[in-house]
Amino acid sequence: MDTASAGDSDAGGFTISDLARDFGVTLRTLRFYESRGLIAPARSGMTRIYSARDRARLALILKGKQLGFTLVEIRAMLANEEKKAGSPDKSAAVGGLHLSREQIVEQLDLLRSQRAEIEDAIKELEGALTRLGAG
Repeated sequence: MDTASAGDSDAGGFTISDLARDFGVTLRTLRFYESRGLIAPARSGMTRIYSARDRARLALILKGKQLGFTLVEIRAMLANEEKKAGSPDKSAAVGGLHLSREQIVEQLDLLRSQRAEIEDAIKELEGALTRLGAG
């Protein structure tokens, strides 16, 4: 993080540009997550001011997306995180997200299925490319 970002956090928040730059997402992505109620920045006039909580939630949202979860699933996970704060449960932390055994198994099954479909598509396209090169 550069000194401008550190100064912004000391002043009580982060701008939309700070978060976009720090997390490698677009401004449009942040506005979309806000419109879906996943993050809720304060306003100072027309300027969005993101809190440390918003920043942490964004990190969890992006980890959930990286793991292949939908925004609906991520919203439920975030709600669960807030309800369970501090209470022990049977879950494993994956990049800050607490996932149940069932969630992990279901997501692994889904991702493995998607991987198989992608591998089939790659083979088919490679075959087509080979045929084009042979002509």
